[in-house]
Amino acid sequence: MKVTPFILALIIFFQLQSQEKQTNIIFMIGDGTGLSQITAGMYANGNKTNLEQFSVIGLIKTHSSDNLVTDSAASGTSMASGVKTKNGVIGFDLNGTEVSSILEDCEKMGYNSGLIATSSIVHATPASFYANVSSRRLYEEIALQFVESEIDYFIGGGREHFNKRTDNRNLITENNSFKFVDNLSEFESSQNERVGYFTSDLEPKSILEGREPKLANGIQSMLAKLDTKEKSFFLMVEGAQIDWGGHANIENYLLSEFKDFDEAIGIAIQYTKANPNTLLIVTADHETGGTALNSGDIKTFTPQLNFTTKNHTASMVPIFAMGKGAENFAGIYDNTLIYNKLKSILAQ
Repeated sequence: MKVTPFILALIIFFQLQSQEKQTNIIFMIGDGTGLSQITAGMYANGNKTNLEQFSVIGLIKTHSSDNLVTDSAASGTSMASGVKTKNGVIGFDLNGTEVSSILEDCEKMGYNSGLIATSSIVHATPASFYANVSSRRLYEEIALQFVESEIDYFIGGGREHFNKRTDNRNLITENNSFKFVDNLSEFESSQNERVGYFTSDLEPKSILEGREPKLANGIQSMLAKLDTKEKSFFLMVEGAQIDWGGHANIENYLLSEFKDFDEAIGIAIQYTKANPNTLLIVTADHETGGTALNSGDIKTFTPQLNFTTKNHTASMVPIFAMGKGAENFAGIYDNTLIYNKLKSILAQ
């Protein structure tokens, strides 16, 4: 059949339509956030949470390969790469073989990518999406792998792991591809193809200490940046310090961090509803603190928390999904299947 200009135009049109249908993924992780943290945060927020807008909900098994109680490295690797591994390990399977993450898979498909964390950007959870190390504590090696990655945008702490290193290298000045900025305004206005905003030298402050920017502001700026690009994107957003409030057994710390995370979820929901080719996932890597709600004030919806440990627990954690392919995430399943489900959606 002769390919006329009209037929050629149709082919190009449908090719463009197909490209436009690539699924954006927003993957939000409330570190240490089990059902009790969500319930307490909801009550403390006036008996409401943005998670109530989700209709697809499931439960995730979180154990690592060597312990019923996982850490963030093993759980992060399971969610990001679909394999079980030992506590403390990032980006390796049980045979010691490097595994790729869903973020890296998306980059191979031509996606843009972004990371936001209220921890350092080399902490276990964000690192699970781009690094392969035998120990989560190898921060300098993780930082090196970060600048060698194809990540386009980031907002998070940890500057000193890049420029005050034991090998005397300064990965910030060495790197010509990233534009490092000092605030969200510069982040949004930068025309560089890769932009990074270090929010602190090491770990960011807590909300109670006045952390800026808030997570909602960070995700709003990040989505605005990604939305200016023609490519689809993968974005991982971590509310890291909900976990730290659980470890410390400090109620106000935990609740204020959950509220910050919940506000960011609200921004992500707005974007997902306005962009139906987007999949929004909200989950946790594990529960922290063995948190229980044994009492509280019904008149003011003020919860009273009790903690059974300063460590993680083996409890299942919820997963919430909205948008394109969300129906695949209902049910009870292992955290490794999150990766498999995301890969299946990307293949459509």
